Amino acid sequence: MTDYLAIATIMFWPVIPLFWTPVHFALGFFRKLGIFTYIMPLFTWVPVAYLVFLNRAFLLNYKTDFPLIVNAAGMVLFLTGASLHIWTAKLLGILGIIGVPEVFSKIKENLVIAGPFSIVRHPTYLAHTLIFSGVFLITGVSAVGILTVMDLIVINTIIIPLEERELLRRFGEEYQQYKRDVPFRVFPRIF
Repeated sequence: MTDYLAIATIMFWPVIPLFWTPVHFALGFFRKLGIFTYIMPLFTWVPVAYLVFLNRAFLLNYKTDFPLIVNAAGMVLFLTGASLHIWTAKLLGILGIIGVPEVFSKIKENLVIAGPFSIVRHPTYLAHTLIFSGVFLITGVSAVGILTVMDLIVINTIIIPLEERELLRRFGEEYQQYKRDVPFRVFPRIF
């Protein structure tokens, strides 16, 4: 059962960078494409997911058998991340979570600053990190651990800067003030 969880995580992760990086990087182009933007994952993510599936035996071959307490901690991280993701999706709404306001400039939404958005600017990415970390600790699959680190790097160095550039264009001074009020991108300061 844990192998299914690990391979599903590895297969579904690339949809985020393979969709959001081009969309945020070339927003004008994708706004012209409109609804056809959402066909892009058929050409970018589906082939990658298929390659991952074909190579699942290799990807699942390298594992660490963590003690039960580590598996339990992984379950807590996974459930916390899933709950946070559901919460942020509820606050953003279906249109916000799939990026409709980015792709269709005529659709206006308010800047969401409530709930977890009052603590970190990108709680959805924090949710992903918690989920991926949890899956790694549950399954012990090394590829998931590598994916978790890759996700942190890609999200923080590519996707968030592009997304924040777009949010600044869309919300202007309101977003600047939000960045001053909530200085933490993904990880809140605990102490």
